[in-house]
Amino acid sequence: MKELSYRHTLTACYLGYVSQAIVNNLGPLLFLTFQRQFDISIGRLALLTSLNFGTQLLLDLAAARFVDRIGYRTAAVSAGVFCGVGLFAMGILPFVLPVPYWGLLIAVIINALGGGLLEVIISPIVEALPTSNKSAAMSLLHSFYCWGFVAVVLLSSAYFGFVGIEHWRYLPMLWALLPLGNALLFTRVPIWRLVEDSAAVVPLRALFTKKIFLIFLLLMVCAGATEQALCQWASFFAEAGLKVSKTMGDLLGPCAFAALMGLSRVYFGSRKEEMEIKRILLIAAAFCAISYLITVFSPFPLLSLGGCALCGLSVGVLWPGIFSMTSRVFPQGGTAMFAILALAGDAGCALGPGVVGLVMGETTLNSGLLVATLFPLLLAVGVSRIRQNSGDPNR
Repeated sequence: MKELSYRHTLTACYLGYVSQAIVNNLGPLLFLTFQRQFDISIGRLALLTSLNFGTQLLLDLAAARFVDRIGYRTAAVSAGVFCGVGLFAMGILPFVLPVPYWGLLIAVIINALGGGLLEVIISPIVEALPTSNKSAAMSLLHSFYCWGFVAVVLLSSAYFGFVGIEHWRYLPMLWALLPLGNALLFTRVPIWRLVEDSAAVVPLRALFTKKIFLIFLLLMVCAGATEQALCQWASFFAEAGLKVSKTMGDLLGPCAFAALMGLSRVYFGSRKEEMEIKRILLIAAAFCAISYLITVFSPFPLLSLGGCALCGLSVGVLWPGIFSMTSRVFPQGGTAMFAILALAGDAGCALGPGVVGLVMGETTLNSGLLVATLFPLLLAVGVSRIRQNSGDPNR
């Protein structure tokens, strides 16, 4: 049997982010179907998204204590199993439990356990690999979440077109094969451990005494909220609000959003050393706010979907850009610093769609997305404050 190398490990990590894209984005593509088939309110649909990212956030907090004990391999294999089981549960439990919504809740929680574990361990595994260009490998890694999102929309749309939306329950089971297969791959690939000079790492307690670090955390919350507030509701909004077909809405809404987000992350990853990150983040935040306004106020459905796509192009640089800016200000922050930043981002991912769903449930679909415009605007204010401080970590 052919011996596997670190290139196979890298492939497994890329597929890990594809798995995370599946568990995060397959459910929202079916929100309107859930509402119609199971009579689920918009507020309870919003809870599914908030529960997903909230569970991932809690797992991120706990993982810092147990991942090193159980090892990267065990964590990676477990993540794939959780994702696979959760996807199978999505197609089975709503039809066997007395309340279908309970089945969806259980499936979301199991999926979130897998997605949260993947977020914690994939980046350290890639960082520890003996690659010649770690920056390029890491940038490509984060773009695979976007390509996974694109694949979910394209292949799911093809399934709905050929098999029919009424048979949606079998689709999650088909998608489950990928994370389960990747779990098997993780049992065989070589895995290195990330070793740090603990004496040189700045303690988290010291970071939390710096006002500028607290601003970075706020920026991560806003980045997560800006990204997921639109992306999680794009399919529902296109079909229910813009009255376009599901296929057109998914392809020109969430699919275009994900594709342009992926392209912007690849470009940013290849050029970030040449860029003035603060200026790029300000421009991106402004375009995010503009894209939200186009999506909400355009009288033409195609232009509204174009606003959704524009948001993907601009939001793609927010998460990696804030990570890069933070590491430049705190070069000795260590892995724990990035874990805290990821936690803040996950908090935003839970907050943004939850706020949109709550407002939608009480008012209109457009009003929910309009409220979400506050997140990129607040992010722009935070970046401006950092520019005023000139990146001084003591302020």
